[in-house]
Order: sequence, then C-alpha cells, then structure tokens
Amino acid sequence: MSDCMRLDRFLSFMGCGTRGEVRDALRAGRVTLEGRTERDGGRRIDAQGARVTFDGNPLAYKPHRHLMMNKPAGVLTAARDARQPTVLDLLAPLYRACGCMPVGRLDKDTEGLLLLTSDGELAHRLLAPKRHVDKVYFAQVDGPLGDADAQAFAEGLQLSDFQAMPARLEILHSAPEGAEARVTVQEGKFHQVKRMFAARGVQVTHLKRLCVGPVPLDPALKPGAYRELTDAELAALEHCVRAGPP
Repeated sequence: MSDCMRLDRFLSFMGCGTRGEVRDALRAGRVTLEGRTERDGGRRIDAQGARVTFDGNPLAYKPHRHLMMNKPAGVLTAARDARQPTVLDLLAPLYRACGCMPVGRLDKDTEGLLLLTSDGELAHRLLAPKRHVDKVYFAQVDGPLGDADAQAFAEGLQLSDFQAMPARLEILHSAPEGAEARVTVQEGKFHQVKRMFAARGVQVTHLKRLCVGPVPLDPALKPGAYRELTDAELAALEHCVRAGPP
C-alpha cells in the first residue's frame, strides 16, 4: 500500500470503521488532521508523516503489521468460515483492516505460536522450506518413543505422499503409556507432525508450537491472546529469512 492515500482510506486501513462509518465520523467532526477538524475524506495525506486523530486518539501508521498469537485449540487457522471461529475472529478491527493473515496453518486442535502479518513477501519467505526456518513443537503421544524414532526423524520419514525433510526429535519423557517430546521441522505440510509420529506407530494427543525461527511464544500470552512483534523480534525474523538461500 502506498504511503500517500486518501484520508478516508487511511482511516479504514487503521480500523476506524467501514467506509460508511468513516464517512459519518468525518461529518461528525471526530477526525483531526494536523490539529484541525477535517471533514473531507478525499483529502490526500502522507500516511507516514500526517498527524491524524480519531476521537482524540493519535493514529500511528505502519505499512505492515506483524503479530504473534497464542492460538487456542478449537479455532481454525483460516480467514473466514461460515460455521466455526477462526483466528481472524480473535483480532481487533485494526488488524483485520490492514490485512493481517496467518503465516501458514496450525491444525484446529493444535495450540501455540501463530504468526500473522500483512507483509505477504515476509510470510512467503518464512514458509519456504528452502529457507530452513525451524518450527519447534511440544508433543504428547500415546505410546513410548526411543532412539530408533529419533534416528528415523533425523533421516527424513517417508510418508504416503512425500518424503519429509530431516527433523529433530528430542525425547523428554517416555513410558509404555505415553511420551513427551520436542520436534523441530522446517516444513509445514498438512498434519505433518502428527503424520510423522503416526508413521512411527504412535498418535499425537497434544501438540503445541513453541517457536518459529528465532522467535519463541511469549509465555505471558494466554490462549487466544496476541500482541505485535517487537522491533527486535521482527528484525530477527527478517535476518533469518535473508540468511537462507534466495
């Protein structure tokens, strides 16, 4: 999106309402531009430099927004669904309006770190297997795990429709009735982690994503909560995808 735009478009982009709601707000004198009430939605502004307030609150423009969410179980990683809640339903209007979309998918019953961004190029680079961006999961399974399973993960498991890239399986606890492990993969195919365990004869009973690349899930985020990435987190992600193959 260009940084030079109509005021009404800027207000919609900032999550201040639909086109009609923004028009009504302008007419009601709820918007100021450079310290003065502005009612002309067609006025073109420099989104980066203009001083705009809505209901007295300054609006800080960013060309892109980047979020981390602690995705709860039972919510779809999708833009919309007619019957089930999606991760976008959890977002404030500002983030929906500026085009934040999930970076990849977590299964409906999988919890944990989900990145959302309005920067499609960054999302593409984070998802590309050739970039070798680690995704780390905590998994609980319904049977024991051992060294042979870790070796199989490291060699790359052959699944029914593709050969998985080598992955790291760190067994945290194992007993006949179940095990806990950390899994690091560089792909994100449909149900991949679950299918990898199934190929070793155990079923996943709980799965939570802990990290994407250098960014871990903020432990202060409760399920369903989210926040914007810090400048340091964003810089680390951008460095991570720049450092990989083109």
